[in-house]
Amino acid sequence: MLTQSAFDKEGFLRDLDAWSPAVAEQLAAAEGISLSAAHWEILYLLRDYYQRYDASPAMRPLVKYCARELGPEKGKSLYLLSLFPGSPARIGCKIAGLPKPENCL
Repeated sequence: MLTQSAFDKEGFLRDLDAWSPAVAEQLAAAEGISLSAAHWEILYLLRDYYQRYDASPAMRPLVKYCARELGPEKGKSLYLLSLFPGSPARIGCKIAGLPKPENCL
């Protein structure tokens, strides 16, 4: 478990290298999310996107990336909203230990 100082005022990790599956569980619990295999698939996809492009994806690029990497049935906003209600890109990135996407509120 990380201390509160490990996070910024919005709950995003300050040090991306501090992320682990246990940290993801802690972050997900704070969002009221119980992580399933479907969540982990998206979390690792988000981390892959960040490694590839050195940026956290906003919603539209995330949907396109999911469709390309996981297939059209998972590359839909509704699918991502079912996993990460409210703002899939922002909440998914937070749980994946990534910076907040540039144009997310």
